[in-house]
Amino acid sequence: MRYIIIGLGIYGANLALDLTSMGHEVIGADKVESHIETVKDYISTVYNIDSTEEASLQVLPLNNVDLVIVAIGENFGASIRTVALLKKAGVRHIYARAIDKLHESILESFEIDRILTPEQRAASDLSSEMELGTQIQSLPVDDDYSVLRFCTPDYFVGVPYRGLDLEKTFGLTLVAACRKTMRRNVLGLERGHLEIIDFKKEENAAVSVEKGDVLTVFGPRKKFREFYRHING
Repeated sequence: MRYIIIGLGIYGANLALDLTSMGHEVIGADKVESHIETVKDYISTVYNIDSTEEASLQVLPLNNVDLVIVAIGENFGASIRTVALLKKAGVRHIYARAIDKLHESILESFEIDRILTPEQRAASDLSSEMELGTQIQSLPVDDDYSVLRFCTPDYFVGVPYRGLDLEKTFGLTLVAACRKTMRRNVLGLERGHLEIIDFKKEENAAVSVEKGDVLTVFGPRKKFREFYRHING
């Protein structure tokens, strides 16, 4: 796919490099020379332009890409004006980064495809990690529900999976459980590999939670907060 990323600060630059490494064509744009220098040797093309100026924005191949991403985060006004000009130019698919709730609310009025909130998501993940005492990966499903994937806290170690009734106790659904096993690769080197624990099978009825097991859990954010408090209580 072909992308334009406007705003090549830390977030935009990393996004550009990641998409390029996945095999996509990325066109970057920024008015800060140091930002351009960071990525110019690694992505397809970079434009040194001010995206808040309509004439400058028109030099980009806006109608020949799959998606335009406005990754400007520091300059609230520049982000809003850039999105407005992209809409005026008839760009069909736009993602834009929001730095706070007000910024997000204004972007919503443009009816763009997606609003990116990396800072809020990172803060939410970190606070959850601090509460649970283990690393977490989260996937918001909507405003109220999330899927969380985390290493099991010590609280559950030794509890049989058949007795781990998260739904009854916490209102959460255990979607999957995995355990790391060691396998040899084609070079004969041992590497850790996660395997599903099918605790519903009769032969696994006695399997208990072990330290290092990875749980994937679905439920309301409110219930996750109660879950954290219970574990830390």
